[in-house]
Parts: sequence; structure tokens; C-alpha cells
Amino acid sequence: MSATTTASANSPKRKFPLEHTRNIGIAAHIDAGKTTTTERILFYAGVVHKMGEVHEGSAVTDWMEQERERGITITSAAISCNWTNQSGPFAGICNQINLIDTPGHVDFTAEVERSLRVLDGTIGVFCAVAGVQPQSETVWRQMTKYHVPRIAFVNKMDRVGADYFAAIESMRERLGANAHPIFLPIGSEEDFIGLIDLVAMEARVYDAADASGMSYETVGIPAEYLDQAQEYREKLIEALADVDDDLADKYLEGEALEANDIRAAIRKTTISLEFCPVIPGSAFKNKGVQAVLECVVNYLPCPLDLPPIKGTTEQGREIEIAPDDNAQFAGLAFKLMNDGYVGKLVFMRVYSGSLAKGTALYNPRTGKTERISRLLIMKADSREDIDVAYSGDICAIVGARDVVTGDTLCAKGFDVRLEPPTFPEPVISMSIEPKTSADQEKMAAGLQRLAEEDPTFVVSSDEETGQTIIAGMGELHLEIIKDRLFREFKVGAEAGRPQIAYRETVAAASEGEGKFIRQTGGSGQYGHARIKLEPLERGQGVEIVDKTVGGSIPKQFIKPTLDGIREAANNGAVCGYPVVDFKVTLFDGSFHEVDSSEMSFKMAGIFAFRDAIEKASPILLEPMMHVVVETPEEYQGDIMGDLNRRRGQIQNVVGKTAFVAITALVPLQEMFGYATVVRSLSKGRASYSMEPDSFETVPQNVLNTILETSTRGRY
Repeated sequence: MSATTTASANSPKRKFPLEHTRNIGIAAHIDAGKTTTTERILFYAGVVHKMGEVHEGSAVTDWMEQERERGITITSAAISCNWTNQSGPFAGICNQINLIDTPGHVDFTAEVERSLRVLDGTIGVFCAVAGVQPQSETVWRQMTKYHVPRIAFVNKMDRVGADYFAAIESMRERLGANAHPIFLPIGSEEDFIGLIDLVAMEARVYDAADASGMSYETVGIPAEYLDQAQEYREKLIEALADVDDDLADKYLEGEALEANDIRAAIRKTTISLEFCPVIPGSAFKNKGVQAVLECVVNYLPCPLDLPPIKGTTEQGREIEIAPDDNAQFAGLAFKLMNDGYVGKLVFMRVYSGSLAKGTALYNPRTGKTERISRLLIMKADSREDIDVAYSGDICAIVGARDVVTGDTLCAKGFDVRLEPPTFPEPVISMSIEPKTSADQEKMAAGLQRLAEEDPTFVVSSDEETGQTIIAGMGELHLEIIKDRLFREFKVGAEAGRPQIAYRETVAAASEGEGKFIRQTGGSGQYGHARIKLEPLERGQGVEIVDKTVGGSIPKQFIKPTLDGIREAANNGAVCGYPVVDFKVTLFDGSFHEVDSSEMSFKMAGIFAFRDAIEKASPILLEPMMHVVVETPEEYQGDIMGDLNRRRGQIQNVVGKTAFVAITALVPLQEMFGYATVVRSLSKGRASYSMEPDSFETVPQNVLNTILETSTRGRY
């Protein structure tokens, strides 16, 4: 982008120009050190004056009680800070970094999903001992899905067994990443004392007397590391030349490559997703984090570096929205949070235009306007009021009432919809009952607010029992929801045992007929529909189409008939669970000139679907989980035997440096309480992760047990 275009996109009133703004996230496997890295970034950027620790429950971005008690990140926390590079093309320039620390536990993967949707770049954190771990692969796929450029920070270089080069190799093998070191470690484990910068060809040695990591000396590369540094610098240049023609031309012509030539190539290829620079360090021991911050500024994109985001108008026309303070306003609401002081907070990424407090914005989903009473820059659980938010900013707004995650907010007259983040379906549910009638009202309000915050948390009511059912992504997810309900909303309630979110489908094609005929003396009711029901491939969803000809069903009754079919599909023929992966074709029917109505044809659609599904060999499906267990080799046999007893299908066994990674597909039904079992089998040394994978047919012996205990009706 030209300097003229860059200047015209910036409002003269903004503090940090777009080219000096970075919107980045930190994503990784659980316990890789994301939050610790975030704490160090905030310390070195001057936001906090004392580094918090996850194990002490004092981390700034882990502000929820549940996070501090468990030592894990549950909700993504947004925070802003400033950083000035000491070297390179951005030396001496202060940059604003909007940072989001995301969860690593798979139950909270929606937090990662919606954060990556609005970020321009990420820091992927990897453990120097374990390398690529199961959730590392998940977040990497999410980054790729949203085309997010990334740098890699190999953390925990101070740990016993740390192997920087093995971690990079695992990134290449398991992630398919074109990952190459741009810094080398000086020493490892307890002897890790500094970094070698392969671009500038200099070393940074940390002062052992300063535990904060603030003091380091820039020196020449130690003699014992010089050959290694020259070797890896040559490999770095060759790797860049493979993906950057400008650098390749200079390299092949034998020109001397300056540090800024290499930096420019790294930046260009990182933004184009063709290259991933890697930095070693130890966040806990305060080494290497300043280098990560420099790489964020040097190599990750500003909003101007990325292609314009695409939006859709009300007429379905696709338009491009580029970051420009002077354009019409468009922003995406990516997260909701209930704040005890200011009420409902809506986190928003501003894509174009500027937003002043007091402005009214239009919501294309609802067709309503929302007046923004306050604008905030978040500092985890604290906040700073601002008067204006500009394009490229991440801010929180107060005053929006009818807004949900994924809504676009735009200027009046600029009716555009931005692509929302996508979320997986819940796989586990439980009943929850208030203890008193007073708790009933508080529970309803609390559940509604929690469901607004979390798109993967669903609240419903069982029509037969009248129970309130909550559904989510896993046991821990529902446990946190339940805990928040009790603590934040002061609800007294009893929770039932978690239940599986089964689905039903059909194995054969069939035809069904539905007639709804009532004669009560006056005008009667008459509806008649004939349908064809066919199975679809697993994961194809639901398709309901009208193929009637000759006016056998009048046009005004087609939609009610299809609505009836859709409603009937919510209750299958095996255990009453929703039916998926089928196609229904409405092909015939009949009507009465006087007695036919929308209601009679809706009922005819319901009866036709029930008739068809009975003949279509209905089957019950159960959610299968992709489970990865990392265990010392001596416990491999016991853990594999246990997974087999749980009806698990072993997919892969990979030996690592000190551990074995066992990958399996296991029914969710069999994974309740697995955390305790795997600790017992491995004497506390194994860890596991799991995420929803697919739905598979329930075996007959298991189905018989489910039928005996199921309280769900068949219609």
C-alpha cells in the first residue's frame, strides 16, 4: 500500500496510525505457557509493574475466579499495550498492540474461534519439551481457516528435556508448517542464558543477577556457537529464497544480504502464510519475550497489510471493506460479556470508519438501531473510557441491547453483513432444576445471559418432563457454567448427571403419507401430504425440498407443510432425538377448497414425516471424540487396553522424546470421568485432550441399554 493511501486511511486525530497497530492473539495447547507469556508482554510493555503467575492465581488476564482456582484460561481476555522496538525498520516507533489471550482447553475452543475471526496475526506457543501437542494442531487449523499469519514461540527452554530443534521439526511434520528459526538458543534447560539473532547476527545474553529479564547485553556471537549460527542463517536465507522471488534474485546473484533485506522477506512471507518464523525462550524465566514483541511488530501484519474483508449487502451483493477511518462504519461483534459494573459489554472489531460514543448503529440482523453510550479499551477485567474508536481497533461498547455474537453493526444506510465466526454443535447436556420458586426467576435470567455470552452453550426445555436442559462442549464446560450460575447469579439449583447429545438418522429410503382431517360440525380441517425420505452422507445436514406439480398443494400451504416436516424431525423414531443427514422431497398431496388451512397442512407434514421415518430403518447416532493421550511409554499398554474397553478405535501411536502419543476415536458416552482414570493408570504422569469428531451408529447392545433407561418419548 502506498504512503499516500496509508496517510488517507488514517484520521489525523488517532493516536496510533494503522501501520503501527497490531491485533494479535496468543493460542496454544493447554499448559504451553500462553498466559505466562501474556503476563511478560504486559510487564515489558509497562502495563503492569509486577508479573502475575498462573500458579499463584495472580495473572492479569485470568481474572475469573474459576480461572484462578483451576490455573487455566476459560475466556479470551482482551488487553491493549504499547511497544517500541529497539532495532529494525520500526526502531524507535511506538506501536499499539491489541492482544487477546485465548484458552487452550478444547471445551472452550469457541473462544479461540471467535478471537481468530477478528485478529490480524497470532503467536503460536509451543512447549520445547512436548513440541506439537493435540490442541496445538486444533488451533493451527483454526488459524489456517481464517488465514491468520503467525509466528511461533518455543517456550519452556529452561525445562529438563527441552529440545528447540525437535520442536521445530514436529511443527514441520505434524502441522505442515514452513517453520524456521530466526533466533537460536544459547544453552538449554538450566543453562539457557540467551538468544542468537540470526538476522542481525548478534547475541543477547541475559543478566543472571536480574530475575526480571529486563537486563540483557547485546554481544558478538560466542565462538562455540558461531558455526551453528552461520549454518542456520544460511538455511534461513535458502528457505526464504524458496518463497520470495526478490530475495531469491539477490541471493542467486551473490549480492550481500543486509539484515533489513532478510527482515523484509520474513515479513512478506509470514503475512502471505508461506513462512513461519520461530523464536526460543522461557516466559517463566523471563527470557526471549522481548524478542517475541519485536517479531510481532516486525513480522505480523497491520490492518493495512491484509486484503479487505468481504461483506454482503441486503441484496446479496458482495462488497469489500478496507480499513479506512474516513469510510462508513462497519464492525463485527465477536464476544459478549456481562460486567458487574457496566452491564452488557459487546467486544467489537472495527473494520472501517470511526465510532464516537453516543452514536447510533444499525444492526442488519434485527433491523434495529443501537445507541452506543460508552466506548472502552479493555485491560482484561479493568477498562479505560475512550471517546472514539477507529478502523483496526478492538474495543468494547456499552449500550447495545439486542446484539449477539457474530452480529454486524454498521452506519445507518450502510446495510452490510460481515461473515460471523462459526461454532461447533454441543455434544453433552444435563438437566438443572432450581431449588425454590425464587431461584427459578434468577436461574432463567442467569442462563439467558450466559447463553448470550457463549454460542456453544445452549439452553432448552424438555417438553415431556418440563426440565431445563443445558448443553455444551464437554464436562468441564458445563461445570464452569454451573459454577458461574451459582456464584455470579446466586442461584440455588440441583444439576443432573451429564447426558449425551445423541442424534438419529435413517439408513434406507421410504415414502410417507400424512392426512389431517377433522370435521366438527362447522368448517373442518383438511391437509394431505406425501413425501419421500432419503438418507444423506454423514455430516451433510438436512435438505427439505418441494417438488409438487400441478397445484396438488396450493402455494400458500407449501411452507407450512415443510415447517411441519422440519418440526417433526426434532423428534426421531428411535429415542426421540433430533434427526440429521436426510433429504425430504414433498412430491404430492391434496387439498379441500374450504377446509384446508396452514395448520392442517403443517400437521399433515408432521404425520407424513413420522410415517416415512418408521419405514426408513431409523438408527441412533452417538458423538465420537478424537482423543489424544500423551503418556510415558511404560503406561502405554494399560492406557490402550482401557481405551479398547471404552469401545475406542486406536488410530495412531507415535513415539516422542519421552512420551508416546496415542490417538483414538472413542464414544463420548464412555469418556465420563476419564480424567481420574488416566491419572490413576499413569500415576499422574499422562495427560489427554479430546474434541468432537463425528457421529457413528450406536451398537445394538448399547442401544438396548439406552432404550431401557431413556426417558425421551418417541414423539
